[in-house]
Amino acid sequence: MIHSPVITYPLLIVIVNYRTASLTLNCLYSLVSEVQALPGTKVIVSDNASGDDSILQIQSVIDQEQWGDWVSLIALDHNGGYAFGNNAVIRPILQSENPPPYFLLLNPDTIVRTGALTKLIEFMDKNPEIGIAGSRLEDPDGTPQRSAFQFHTVWGELDAGLRFGLVSKLLEKWVVAPPVSDIPCQTDWVAGASMIVRRSVFETIGLIDEDYFMYYEEMDFCLQAKKAGWNCWYVPESRVVHLVGQSSGVTDTKSPPKRLPQYWFDSRRRYFIKNYGQLYAKVTDIVWILSFILWRVRRQLQNKPDSDPPQLLRDFIRYSVLLQ
Repeated sequence: MIHSPVITYPLLIVIVNYRTASLTLNCLYSLVSEVQALPGTKVIVSDNASGDDSILQIQSVIDQEQWGDWVSLIALDHNGGYAFGNNAVIRPILQSENPPPYFLLLNPDTIVRTGALTKLIEFMDKNPEIGIAGSRLEDPDGTPQRSAFQFHTVWGELDAGLRFGLVSKLLEKWVVAPPVSDIPCQTDWVAGASMIVRRSVFETIGLIDEDYFMYYEEMDFCLQAKKAGWNCWYVPESRVVHLVGQSSGVTDTKSPPKRLPQYWFDSRRRYFIKNYGQLYAKVTDIVWILSFILWRVRRQLQNKPDSDPPQLLRDFIRYSVLLQ
């Protein structure tokens, strides 16, 4: 009996679209040369029940550009969030006969620079003990964005609320967003806008927690991977333009801050309770509230600009404290 050869492919890229068809298409255009450099690479766009003409727009361009051999589009029946949209693709692929060694979670509001994916694959191939790696995210003009982080802790929340230089220096070990590194380095977690995951990590710890609708899920995933013995690294040679907040509308740093949605607070609360327990979460909330109040007083006295989302303290107490 003659058996057909098993066709291997190095990478599956997952892009979750929710009413961002134009962004998704720009991202796909940026991937054309990258896919050619990594023969066999596949891309699956997961549409999170956009309810607009996203599916028609994206499929039309796939057909027009004849991308059907490397891009496919699936339509989900409801918007279950970031983890849900990614898992809907990753789950069946992991259960298939020949899953790839790597999965790349890629935001629709990204433009992949030349060589970005090759650099990630080369880095992972050379370092089999590393389970997750993230690209250097940057503005269109090349200005780097902070995309390698330390896990959120009570000390990190103190620093985030207080925003006082001397305290930040003392808490340097716990500052969530340290300065951008120019060389590859180990980190606690990386932004999910461009995050490569070794297949073995999914096989070890499972999929991304779908109880997070959006935000904190990639941090939680990296924490579960660390507990299982997998390292996470930042790879600045892999450069990806990130149009911050364009897909969610929440974290756009180029526009006035918007009021944070309830799911942001829900995700934060879930992260602390799940990983550190109820008591730790309550202490963390108190620390953040007190330090944030001190910051707001100092901001008024020193006439500093107000860059906080509207009604942040009120919403924090309402969703993070009263709902516990």
